[in-house]
Amino acid sequence: MAQDLEERLIEIETVLAVQEKFIDDLNQVVIEQGRKIDLLIKQNQYLLQTMNEDVVKPLSEETPPPHY
Repeated sequence: MAQDLEERLIEIETVLAVQEKFIDDLNQVVIEQGRKIDLLIKQNQYLLQTMNEDVVKPLSEETPPPHY
């Protein structure tokens, strides 16, 4: 009986250790994804800002091409 109980306890501790490792691995993935999301947000904001700037002049301000 005591041996069965000890074996069950060892099995439970083993499963718990595996789950803790799995949770730590998942946590690292979440942290890395958070960093990537932050970078993508910054890139997106930069692109939106660039698009909002008048990159292309209105047709009235454009100089005609040289063949005109």
